Amino acid sequence: MSKKNNFVVGLDIGTTKICCIIGEVSPEGGIDIIGLGQYPSRGLRKGVVVNIDSTVESIKSAVEEAELMAGAEIDSVFVGIAGGHINSLNSHGIIAVKGKEINGKDVDRVIEAAKAIAIPLDREVIHVLPQEYVVDNQDGIKDPQGMAGVRLEAKVHIVTAAVTSAQNIVKCVNKAGLGVQDIVLEQLASSESVLSQDEKELGIAMIDIGGGTSDMAIFYQGAIKHTSVLTIAGSQMTNDIAIGLRTPNAEAEKIKHAYGCAYSPLVRADETIEVPSVGGREPKTVSRQILSEIIEARAKEMFEMLNHELDVSGYREIISSGIVLTGGAASMQGMADLAEDVFQCPVRIGTPTGLGGLIDVVTSPMYATSTGLIQYGLRKNRMGTTRELQGRNLFEKIFSRMRDWAEEFF
Repeated sequence: MSKKNNFVVGLDIGTTKICCIIGEVSPEGGIDIIGLGQYPSRGLRKGVVVNIDSTVESIKSAVEEAELMAGAEIDSVFVGIAGGHINSLNSHGIIAVKGKEINGKDVDRVIEAAKAIAIPLDREVIHVLPQEYVVDNQDGIKDPQGMAGVRLEAKVHIVTAAVTSAQNIVKCVNKAGLGVQDIVLEQLASSESVLSQDEKELGIAMIDIGGGTSDMAIFYQGAIKHTSVLTIAGSQMTNDIAIGLRTPNAEAEKIKHAYGCAYSPLVRADETIEVPSVGGREPKTVSRQILSEIIEARAKEMFEMLNHELDVSGYREIISSGIVLTGGAASMQGMADLAEDVFQCPVRIGTPTGLGGLIDVVTSPMYATSTGLIQYGLRKNRMGTTRELQGRNLFEKIFSRMRDWAEEFF
């Protein structure tokens, strides 16, 4: 067995599959994939836990498979969170600098000032992501420490989640016998593994199309500017196929993976597929063009809603690098072609990069979140900013905030 503190583990709790990836920190400081386990997800709907026991069993199965492959035991993980309950907003805070130059404590104070917004009691902040700092009206500063100044401002992006949904995810992982090092927004995790630094600087929109949700994140000048979650994704396409071709859901999923195409001009008119029927009836032969039209209609609706979100966000003009599609459904034939039609800008399919070890098993858009989680975890471990999360209740949250204030003043 290898040393546990040398591992970073990502656990992607998705609507259709639960994926666990174990990464080992290499001597050069990179990360090598040494274990991968996945299991069908039973107990989630649109990214939210609806059955704790089923989710725990699925997590255990995925983790056991990854441990077996890696020949190692794990005790804590970085977990992805998604779902329609995720909200985000931009905020900013201002403080007066106490000393002659800005130090780490000043940066912490200005982030706290930016965080001081009215949030309902049923929601909690899961990320405060600094976009830029302003020192005495000089903007565009990434790290103000060591600079001289009397007034410090911070512009941040705040992501909040429903307390109960976040707690249920932590509870499921804890019940599976694992600690949670951090909860990470799924599109933030995916961006770690599929986007280059140049793309983030120039301006890019990343869309992660999973089973239950499609998550969008917009980056500009190296910082995250906007995030949103849409509850239309791969499972709705499967459902449409099941209804349109009158076939069971499980068969519809297989047909989607084997023959699915999201852009009907790519399909030849003479192509046919065999579709199993419901209730023991004889299988029927259907034109692949019909299947493509069913998928295309739903995918087009999804892209049009995301396109509207892009317009509403006000960031359409800054995405010079275009759009990156990732997530399980993004690997379907014709997705990029349809997206280029709708968004009217360059689109590419994003696959995980920057990893070593068993990279051939994770070079698919469906592993973007889980590989991104270990890259995010590695960065956080280096910075020494990870914390072990428990299923916290409201009283504990208030008490910990009071303790933080006490430490600040005494």
